[in-house]
Amino acid sequence: MELLRSLGVYAPQRDTTLLVDAMLAAPFPTGARVLDVGTGSGALAEAAAIAGAAEVTAIDVSRRAVLTARLRTLRHWPRVRVRRGDLRFCLRGKEFDLVLANPPYVPAARPALPERGPARAWDAGPDGRALLDPLCARAPELLAPKGTMLLVQSAFAGTEDTLDRLRAGGLKAAVVARDRIPYGPVLRERAEWLVRNGFADPGQDEELVVIRADRTR
Repeated sequence: MELLRSLGVYAPQRDTTLLVDAMLAAPFPTGARVLDVGTGSGALAEAAAIAGAAEVTAIDVSRRAVLTARLRTLRHWPRVRVRRGDLRFCLRGKEFDLVLANPPYVPAARPALPERGPARAWDAGPDGRALLDPLCARAPELLAPKGTMLLVQSAFAGTEDTLDRLRAGGLKAAVVARDRIPYGPVLRERAEWLVRNGFADPGQDEELVVIRADRTR
């Protein structure tokens, strides 16, 4: 935690543990190739390695996140490889048995994604879908036959939108876990904006969902 604070890397929160729980509830096959999208601190990549993945690729656009994840997963080298990259443009022609994704998904007033600073870990455009939509579009090509994607997001960013986009890509998709949590500092700051723009009712809690998408063939 001291390392994360010193580097300005977003520390794992309830969405991370919810996704790890979903991964452990749906064990992947022996020899699985795993992709961790937006690895941040490397917590998901490390959890996948501990759970028995044969090969883990972890990517993030942040140099600080890549450094942190490399340090965190060093003991699992060479099964875990961390690289800097943007999912919208990298990993062409690569397939994985399991894709884990905890992308930025918080709706934000400014349309442009931040290029630096802490908000890069959570701001996702005016509807919260600036990274979710490209992820859904690329999911079918990233998944190997019979592959699975586990994605965590806020309901504020449109659970049904994600399900519809994944299904439109030929995947079988469903919500497999939900949790309601109190607002953290980021959402407390923009609570009035969320209500005013129709994302939330007055209140101080948020629903997180884990969506599972399967390539059936």
